[in-house]
Amino acid sequence: MTRSHRWNLGAKLAMVATPFLVLTLLAISATLWVSWQLEGGAAAVNEAGRMRMQTYRMALSLATADAASLRQQLPAFEESLVLLRRGDPERPLFVPWDDTVRERFATVEQDWQRLRPQWSAPGAADAARLREQAAGFVAHIEALVDAIEAHMSRWTALQHLLQTVVLGLALAGAVALLLTGYRFVLEPVQQLKRAIERLQGGDFDARVASTSSDEFGTLATGFNDLAEHLQSMYRSLEAKVADKTRELQDKGERLQALYDMSTLMAQATTLETLADGFARRIAQVAHADGVAIRWSDEANRRYLLLASQGLPQGMREAEQCLEAGHCNCGAPQAGPGLRVIPIRAQGGAPLPHCAQAEFESLVALPIRLHERTMGELELFYNAQHTPSAAEQSLLEALAAHLAAAMENLRLDSLAKEAAVSQERNLLARELHDSIAQSLAFLKIQVQLMRDALASGDAARIQAVLGEIDAGVRESYGDVRELLLHFRTRANAEQIEPALQTTLRKFEHQSGITARLHMLGQGLPLAPDVQLQVLHIVQEALSNVRKHAHAHQVWLDVQQQPQWRFEVRDDGIGFDAEDPARSEAHVGLRIMAERAERIGATLELLSTPGRGSSMVLTLPPAVLPATAPAPEEAAA
Repeated sequence: MTRSHRWNLGAKLAMVATPFLVLTLLAISATLWVSWQLEGGAAAVNEAGRMRMQTYRMALSLATADAASLRQQLPAFEESLVLLRRGDPERPLFVPWDDTVRERFATVEQDWQRLRPQWSAPGAADAARLREQAAGFVAHIEALVDAIEAHMSRWTALQHLLQTVVLGLALAGAVALLLTGYRFVLEPVQQLKRAIERLQGGDFDARVASTSSDEFGTLATGFNDLAEHLQSMYRSLEAKVADKTRELQDKGERLQALYDMSTLMAQATTLETLADGFARRIAQVAHADGVAIRWSDEANRRYLLLASQGLPQGMREAEQCLEAGHCNCGAPQAGPGLRVIPIRAQGGAPLPHCAQAEFESLVALPIRLHERTMGELELFYNAQHTPSAAEQSLLEALAAHLAAAMENLRLDSLAKEAAVSQERNLLARELHDSIAQSLAFLKIQVQLMRDALASGDAARIQAVLGEIDAGVRESYGDVRELLLHFRTRANAEQIEPALQTTLRKFEHQSGITARLHMLGQGLPLAPDVQLQVLHIVQEALSNVRKHAHAHQVWLDVQQQPQWRFEVRDDGIGFDAEDPARSEAHVGLRIMAERAERIGATLELLSTPGRGSSMVLTLPPAVLPATAPAPEEAAA
């Protein structure tokens, strides 16, 4: 049984490069070895050349009878001979031996063995003979050097040959690698590139033809599989796009439904308007043939029909109010979630109005808020219908929005009722503190008038009539001020227009010149805070009209670093410590109560004969509210 081998790209490149690499390494090793031989031979040549110099020095020492130098030079020459004979691997130094080199080295040794006894004793030979001996010995040494150099020249030629071989192997290996790279790398890459370009151009029939078993073969197989998968996906892409389009349209319709419901809930001001609008829109969103929205009492025992859409008149009248459990509708005990009720299967239902209206199925969804059932949403269909998961999620979200909107309407109604009640109480206190006291004074004057008429005292009658006239005028002025106060409205952004209107009405009523000065820039006040500030300013102006006898009034408003309102006049002033100012105490108490409601501080400053001043300082935390101010009750 034969087994096929799968050669990857790395193995193929290694097979091509390995022979060249091995040959190159062998050639480099041989070159290094030859270089080592040449280095050792060069050192031997240097050492042999030094022996020539030593020979001349010994001859000079013999000629001059320098025994001390001769004793040092003889052992040094013998050491050089021993070094050439044995070599020194550490330097390196060794003689490249061959027959010629050995023969000439032996000649040098023989000459030295013959000359050494003669040269050991200075003065033993004459100068002519000494020169002859030295010249012959140096000639033999030079012959040895020539033999070594001739041997080294052969090694040098071999080194050049090896270097040429290394260069040739490098060039051949590079060419082989280039050809191999083109055959196994560049050509497959070009094929893959052309196939990709065809695929990008929309030709899903593009394939890569490859029979290799390396990485590019695997890549080609993967590309072909990918192209085939893309081709199959492209064939079914139109259907998938249509499905996605329908899905996006459904999501868009659901988002539009949520937006429409949010808009309706934001604009609805009454429960009836909210329920009617919700019923119309939910019928379109859920594609229902009939819709009913029922409101439940706190005990969830009765369900009142708030709004309906598409239901017969007889069914609406008969099911205007359902008792819990008397029908399939209004049955929270069946579960807090959505219920699908097949109407035809409920043959024993006590109230068969749904079947009489030819409805086939009912989708009931409780309207719940914080685990509290507020009512029920009912969708009627002329055919069997079961909502999908997306439709069920949308219906539950819309029902939750409806519950929140119903609760907001209830809380808003309670807030308006509380605001009206609060202002009525404040109005009652102001009527009691101002007009009621004036009427009590008039009642006393009427009794005094009766006594004066009974006694026939004309002077007393005129005096009492004057008091009654002044009291009526005062009561009339108080009533007009109250009407002015409670018709005042604050601006949601700026208080300056309301202050200017107040001062103009004060000038028209009292004839006293009034000036407004706004200093700095600050955050706008909340509408309810603006309203209380206006009432305090109006009460201060009323006190000026009644008691100050002023010719001019100034209203200074400082907005930074906190709001500060000062009403000052050039009137007669008063003693702030005088307990007899009972009438002034009434207005001051009213202003103090209003200031306390908004957390402000109120100061009253006055000096007799030099006018008076009322200073209202708001806390820094008074910021604009996000909700509109509650409706102010009119007088």
